[in-house]
Amino acid sequence: MSEEILINITPPETRVAVIENGVVQEIIIERTARRGLVGNIYKGKVCRVLPGMQAAFVDIGLERAAFLHASDIFTGDRQDSQQITELVREGGEIVVQVVKDPLGSKGARLTTNISIPSRYMVLVPQMQNIGVSQKIEDDTERARLRQILSAFAEESDIPGGFIARTAAEGAGEEALRYDMQYLQRLWRSIQERAAEARAVTVLHEDLPLGLRALRDLVGPEVERVRIDSRSTWEKARLFAHKFLPDSDAQIEYYPGERPIFDLYGVEDEIQKALRRTVELKSGGHLVIDQTEAMTTIDV
Repeated sequence: MSEEILINITPPETRVAVIENGVVQEIIIERTARRGLVGNIYKGKVCRVLPGMQAAFVDIGLERAAFLHASDIFTGDRQDSQQITELVREGGEIVVQVVKDPLGSKGARLTTNISIPSRYMVLVPQMQNIGVSQKIEDDTERARLRQILSAFAEESDIPGGFIARTAAEGAGEEALRYDMQYLQRLWRSIQERAAEARAVTVLHEDLPLGLRALRDLVGPEVERVRIDSRSTWEKARLFAHKFLPDSDAQIEYYPGERPIFDLYGVEDEIQKALRRTVELKSGGHLVIDQTEAMTTIDV
């Protein structure tokens, strides 16, 4: 199976296409103006503590202070009944992660229980256990994943706990180990920034789509990744050199005058998918109608 990943960069949006044996399998689009904050990690400063609400407001550099409830503050002894005044103090520095974007007049919601995703798993640095997604129902597969993760974490002395995501089902041992090493390097770099940075600083932003595609989509079956933006290509090479060294040679810059999506027929596939009637491989089709109250799909 031959697989390629195409990354098209324009000012308003980034588009990624997965091509398998010459056929478009997946298209992902991220618009620049609509990037969220969920997953971002900050070194913030507690600006107000409210004992009556068991919460605190934290300045992380946004327009409004973010909200941190006592139940979202990780404590090693697991005493969830601790008072907010025992956990944080006004003016104190704290490392937090956004779990909910700001909405209307409300600020972002925070947690100190950091979690960092990769393609196959999630690293939870404060925890020490190994978990498997509940969506993986096969007992044999769950046991296999637990054995691989536990063995590698023990032999590598990797701090933190790991949760195997649904995508890990059927993944090879080498790919899983690769993911754990990537998360380990990333968490160490975040810790280094946190130790050096002043309060109200971004320590880690969830990757833009171009780099997320490298993290989540590149595997042994991918022959090459083609990027039509030189600046994004340079960032991708640096990212791969640091976190995905085995994929460094697969990343290519596409300087051609013809748009890369036209070259592979991706634009035609996008236009077909956006039509009112969408043809299916089985011979059937979908009819999509949008009204003010609802969107209907007739199969």
